Amino acid sequence: FYTDFLRIPTESYFTDKFILEHFGKTAYDNLHLRKKTAFQILANEKCQIPYTCKQIERLGFEHLDLNLGCPSKRVNQHLGGAYLLSDLRALKNILKQIRSNYNHLFTVKIRVGYKDDKTFIDCIKLFEDEGVEAITIHGRTRDQLYKGLANWSYIEQAVKTTSLPIIGNGDLWTTADIKNIFEQTGCHSVMLGRGALKTPWMAKILKIKDINHFEERKKWTHLYFQSLQDEFRKSCPQEAFILKRFKSFSRNIFDDFPENEIVKRKFMRSQSLQEFHNLLGSLCQ
Repeated sequence: FYTDFLRIPTESYFTDKFILEHFGKTAYDNLHLRKKTAFQILANEKCQIPYTCKQIERLGFEHLDLNLGCPSKRVNQHLGGAYLLSDLRALKNILKQIRSNYNHLFTVKIRVGYKDDKTFIDCIKLFEDEGVEAITIHGRTRDQLYKGLANWSYIEQAVKTTSLPIIGNGDLWTTADIKNIFEQTGCHSVMLGRGALKTPWMAKILKIKDINHFEERKKWTHLYFQSLQDEFRKSCPQEAFILKRFKSFSRNIFDDFPENEIVKRKFMRSQSLQEFHNLLGSLCQ
């Protein structure tokens, strides 16, 4: 698992409490879960990288991941995220600062470039030279955002270029997609982003043969929202908050249902949790 990114400050420092709250108390207190969750950061050259990396290590996080794939206009205007793939001098400086101040597993997540792919192989070699231990690759440039299809040939190219583990990412919506990316690229493993929002139980069904995906979706969708509600109630029992979060997840999870746009609109218009659950019951029976 990976956290959402923590943007390292440029002038001040985060308190330990702030960092722990960002990671999440439930995940932090569960040592097993903490050990398999990467703490993801976002930075530019001016950020307080040495102090923050030492702080993250001192708090017991054993996997640090640098986000070099974020396509956000604001993030890139501040010289972070995917922008750094176009400035190898700045990128090298940031990698050195992290590696010099963090002694556990250090990985990066990238796109194939900023405006184009001209620095792609140079970036791969730079990561290898500066002590990065694995690379997740999303098969689009920053300027492509999420348009078209992710180009997995870049992942295959990276596998052939470096001995570092390459993690494939981009347009992994089904178990067939996962099988195909392994066969096409020879990557070490895969990362699910939007695919995990659509099918959070993907890992559970990956190796099941002759599976009826639609029947599985009906079964797991009901369990998914009930589990979410149980978890949300521990920290924020207000029904309005839970309903708002449910609606945010509804953008992806109903894609495979017949007349999915109509189905999603019904859930998005729910006025109460009970109405949402009633719709869910009738849809997944």
